[in-house]
Amino acid sequence: MVYSCTYSPDGKTFMVGLSNGDIHVYSTSNWEITQTLKGHANVSRVVYSPDGKLIVSSGDRTIRLWVTESGVCQHIFTGHTDEVRCVAYSPRGDQIVSASNDKTIRLWNPATGNCSQTLSGHEKAVSRAFYSPKGTQIASGSSDFTVRLWNVATGECTHIFDDHSDEILGIAFSPQGDQVASTSCDRTIRLWDVESGNCRHILQGLSDKVCEVLYSPEGDQVFSGGRDGTVRVWDVQSGSCRHTLTGHTHGVYCIAYSPKGDVIASGSGDNTLRLWDVSFGVSRHISSGHSNEVCNVKYSPKGNLIASCSADTTIRVWDVDTGACLRILSGHGNTVFNVAFSPQGNQLVSGCYDSSLRLWDVETGTCQRILTGHTDMVCDIVYSPQGDQIASASFDKTVRLWDATTGEHQGTLNGHTNGVMSVAYSPDGNLIATGSYDFVLGLWNAGTMDCVKILTGHRNSVRDVVFSPRGDEIASASGHCMIWSVVTGECRLMLTGHNSEVVRVAYSPKGEMLASGSFDRTVRLWDVASGQCRAVIQNFQGGVFGTKWIPSADANYLVTGCHDGSVLKWQVIDEEGQCHVRLCWGATNGSLTVTGASIQGVRGLNSLNKQLLDQRGAEGEPVNRLCESSKKLITMGSVVSQLRQLSERTDEPPQQQAEQQDERQDEHQSDQQGERQDEWQANEWLRPLSERADELPQQQAEQQDEGQDEHQSEQQGERQGE
Repeated sequence: MVYSCTYSPDGKTFMVGLSNGDIHVYSTSNWEITQTLKGHANVSRVVYSPDGKLIVSSGDRTIRLWVTESGVCQHIFTGHTDEVRCVAYSPRGDQIVSASNDKTIRLWNPATGNCSQTLSGHEKAVSRAFYSPKGTQIASGSSDFTVRLWNVATGECTHIFDDHSDEILGIAFSPQGDQVASTSCDRTIRLWDVESGNCRHILQGLSDKVCEVLYSPEGDQVFSGGRDGTVRVWDVQSGSCRHTLTGHTHGVYCIAYSPKGDVIASGSGDNTLRLWDVSFGVSRHISSGHSNEVCNVKYSPKGNLIASCSADTTIRVWDVDTGACLRILSGHGNTVFNVAFSPQGNQLVSGCYDSSLRLWDVETGTCQRILTGHTDMVCDIVYSPQGDQIASASFDKTVRLWDATTGEHQGTLNGHTNGVMSVAYSPDGNLIATGSYDFVLGLWNAGTMDCVKILTGHRNSVRDVVFSPRGDEIASASGHCMIWSVVTGECRLMLTGHNSEVVRVAYSPKGEMLASGSFDRTVRLWDVASGQCRAVIQNFQGGVFGTKWIPSADANYLVTGCHDGSVLKWQVIDEEGQCHVRLCWGATNGSLTVTGASIQGVRGLNSLNKQLLDQRGAEGEPVNRLCESSKKLITMGSVVSQLRQLSERTDEPPQQQAEQQDERQDEHQSDQQGERQDEWQANEWLRPLSERADELPQQQAEQQDEGQDEHQSEQQGERQGE
């Protein structure tokens, strides 16, 4: 259960205190746990020092001081005779205050760990104690139904606010220090004037106890967390409730404001943390779903279901329309790397790190068969278009073919010299494409199991291969995306733009667009004909390991699976040169943005226009604000269309530039084809892959280096000319 949460002063980390005594420190860049501090029997409060270098925590009967960077416990403060309910730093960081069930408030020197003063006066347990912004006063709340103000220098009680009719649970000073907000088991929040001691407002309408209260940085709003599972936003001037944020299924026991002032974090008894957009009152992120990274996602043939597999050893089946998890398939003992629906949609096959495959009944979620034979982890699996055969790619350097009904092993594709990462059937089922850690793609006859072509050109491991819907091209994922001709085996396009390895590629249903997911935490949408990048979805909280499309009458839908365990559904509409992307469902962290097409896709730009495109392309709108709140579409093509209009004013007509560009590309492609023909004769394609294992990497690297040097030289000349 989450009892306390807070941001670091720089906003880079977020800390929670749990009822089991653990303190978790999260990185706010990816929301992964970076530290776990252990020592308390339970944790009631966690706080950063003003400079962020130290952490103070309370729980059991002790206070602990931790070094933020190392996580080492520096001091343990003892002296309270009952549980310590609250702890807080003074604004200057030179003093710590603690509140306890022993009815006292103690002031501590953080350098020595000595208690410098004890404030007595409350008749029952003290639940909260906090410093005023200037550090000259302390406000405390107690089970004796009172709020007290104390002079820090003298230790005297200066005010007693006694209008509440039940235990005080939360206390907060306004940023200006002129108000104190208090929450109580009497289901009210009261705003007090510090100077006069009068109650300014009583905030009512709550259905249960109010556990926590917090002022906004400007002091114009108050946030409260209640036992009813809601976070409420109140107007300080009028005392009215502006928003009620719902989603938690248990009481909200702690809330915290991000340093930037745009996000509220809430911790609940339902064991989740939620991040809320302050402006719109919508939930940005929920820590639920898979408990580890999502390795892949697949649609059912009818498009009504999605299957996702994860490092948490499970497969989850989701409802496409609602995003609800319908079934959890358990049985694998390790990471499940891939999953696939049968063409009929009634069966699932999954491949695991433990080298086994499992066949599942989609309706019941039961495991029908376990297929064994691979000697290393299964990296990819796919059904034949007819659904009668399954192909599995493994790190044992082989692809195995299985009978989809009986699970019988039918044959093995041998030849790759390193682990096989991906496998795909052509639409007619006659060909099989494979991608491997040996940097090459293999093209195989599905009937004879012979290798008919070897496609070279990648300089990194080939992580994914997929046929186009018409079956005339293959897209591959490696350091870059490449599109190949099935007939000639030549590379038609190299798609550059990702800053790290590409993990997944997927054609849209009609084959006009290609989606690529990468370790660089982005998804890129490409125009297959021109190679232009149409849109970039960026700022995922980890590598994107799954990208799949589903057809629709009015639009295409894309599903992404990410390292952080999230599964998101996007709507992609391509209209007259403009690409629109909208988030349909899925829990995000609120930082996702969508930006426009790349410079490489726009001809006739001068340097000023290129600079403008760089600036405009970097200013992506937050996806959640537009999609979850105002339901607007995010348009990428508008920037490109504006720049195309500007490009018409350049000295060289666009048509002439386009013709020159085409001529340069034709010359470059011709040179590359000549080099390949000199070194690789036609009969070389038909040689077994195993015979060429030692030749490929060195020759491939030399070819790539020569081609890239020439291409870079031409590009530099073009830029100087412009």
